Amino acid sequence: MGAALRTRITQLLGIDHPILGGGLMWLSDARYVAALVNAGCMGFITPRSYASEADFRDALALCTELTHGKPFGVNLTLSHRPEANSMVPRWMDASLGHGVKVFETAGHAPAELIKALHKANAVVVHKASSIRHALSAERAGADAIALVGMEEGGHPGMNELPTMLMGALAHGQFSVPVVLGGGIGRGNQLAAVLAQGLDGVLIGSRFLVCEEIQTHPRYKEHLLTCDEHSTVRLLQSLGTTWRVLLNDTASQVQAIERAGATEYAAFGDLISGTVARDRCYAEGDWRNGLVSLGPSIAFANRIEPLQDIVNGMVDEAVQAIAALRSMHSQNGMEQE
Repeated sequence: MGAALRTRITQLLGIDHPILGGGLMWLSDARYVAALVNAGCMGFITPRSYASEADFRDALALCTELTHGKPFGVNLTLSHRPEANSMVPRWMDASLGHGVKVFETAGHAPAELIKALHKANAVVVHKASSIRHALSAERAGADAIALVGMEEGGHPGMNELPTMLMGALAHGQFSVPVVLGGGIGRGNQLAAVLAQGLDGVLIGSRFLVCEEIQTHPRYKEHLLTCDEHSTVRLLQSLGTTWRVLLNDTASQVQAIERAGATEYAAFGDLISGTVARDRCYAEGDWRNGLVSLGPSIAFANRIEPLQDIVNGMVDEAVQAIAALRSMHSQNGMEQE
């Protein structure tokens, strides 16, 4: 289908639909990001998912081939631990050298990174989990904001406000485009975000059952059985909240946390991200590992091409907006 919904974010990024696919650790590879771009959205490759800089560069080249040269993005997430950010400048340089001009930034103190990206004439969408941090990123020069609520799968920060409330609070506070993320997986939710006066949505979990995501079929089949109660928030005691699939590992971590643990060492390898990569994503053992997931997985009912998911969402959003317009028209006639 052709472009149906135009907002400031579609204009800024040159995309057809006001839908961004957030960078997914281990999963936002060249094929998935290319599928997002080819479906009229924007996606972001996650360089932290790659074993080497050479592998990341290969992914950039493959994505360019698969998108036939259309723009795609790269995620640069900053850790609160400085030593974990040593590769960020190299990933940035590799991306810019390849011609990437759109970046999703996230994490601790992004001002210098945003400044460096702007020197290269890049566009920056900064992801934040609080109004305060989002406004700070805007002042630092972010070209757009992705504001995420507590429903976000993965790391929503210490925020305990739901997504739609965050959107209502954001209205009128920003001069740059704002998209909302967390718990969004239906077109009528996209329509609701646009009705708030915001510019689009950021989606992760709903897309996990698309054909282009490279995970084991057993994991995807399990996702189809999940509902809105199939995730849990953990590790608030460490200040690093993580919303994950409710599985055996999550239950173990939950028990340790309830017992009063406040140090990383108490959890051992249970909270290692590579366990999810190796056991769940690669082998299909969904019971093991902290597997990032949000409640919007409840909207997934089949494995299908990403293009079909996007088309369905956009069609539903257009219908919802038309229904609102019709309601207003009917009310106007009644008043006459």
